[in-house]
Amino acid sequence: MFDPLPLLMFSLSALAFRAAILLAALALDWLIGEPDILWRHIPHPVVVMGRAISWFDRRWNSRRGLTGHQRRMRGGIAIFALVLAVAGLGVVLSFGGALIAAVILAVMLAARSLDEHIRAVADALDDGVAPARRAVGMIVGRDTSDLGEAEIARAAIETGAENLSDGVIAPALWFLVAGLPGLFVYKLANTADSMIGYRNARHLAFGCFAARFDDVLNIVPARLTALLICVAAALRGRGIPACRSMLVDGRHHASPNAGWPEAAMAGALDIWLAGPRRYGNRVRQARKFHETGAEAQAAAILRSLRILIASQILFAMLLLALASLA
Repeated sequence: MFDPLPLLMFSLSALAFRAAILLAALALDWLIGEPDILWRHIPHPVVVMGRAISWFDRRWNSRRGLTGHQRRMRGGIAIFALVLAVAGLGVVLSFGGALIAAVILAVMLAARSLDEHIRAVADALDDGVAPARRAVGMIVGRDTSDLGEAEIARAAIETGAENLSDGVIAPALWFLVAGLPGLFVYKLANTADSMIGYRNARHLAFGCFAARFDDVLNIVPARLTALLICVAAALRGRGIPACRSMLVDGRHHASPNAGWPEAAMAGALDIWLAGPRRYGNRVRQARKFHETGAEAQAAAILRSLRILIASQILFAMLLLALASLA
């Protein structure tokens, strides 16, 4: 008769070990951040992934003589090949031990850099709208040339909430589940989605698989991130509004995942987020999250950063509890 207990204990032990590595990596990321001097001499791993994705995009994504179905197939094969490559690299690097894994994780996580980029927008607003437009233009894909203070603040806050999931919680969870291969596969998928996962003439077919793959990998992390934001908001007396906004508005977003942490943040700060926005010559109409909330201002950006930090501390506490099972 099969006894599942040894397998269960091994799984819990592996999760506890990875949780301990994650705690060390998060601490390392916050202490050191992104060492620019290093990346001036060697490319960041995500940059290498981006170059590989661009190579396939340039050579395989031709609109001449190919049907939409053929381009979708090519895009799927490209992502499949890259997933195999990065997963294999993750397996090889896993033999390097806990220290190597912690360093790689610290490089791949974006906790401190997220805080720095969002804080830069709030600081720029103190100097006027023009420098703030340039600062927020570094972290969003929309047209920022005509944004006012409230629009700039909303863009920064939305980006912070979404990237808490994409840049911290999601890669951490996939490392917990599948180690370095899981981490690399997630970062590859997320990078591919940001490069070719667009609904435009060039990438609608070729980037279809990349976009859907990223959506699937973010289903759990995005909702966990939203819950962490709600708990962090509860510590400031805004837990119920954050949860209500998350549940009512979170699913009303072009992305099946990004709306959840953004909606939770809107309720947490008692401001409205999302709504119409401009991308080039197009204006995308969208629902307002927490519509009864106030207009966003520079002070709201700083308050959102406190929520983001509290959410990460809560996540670290969960990791500490998991690590104690070892």
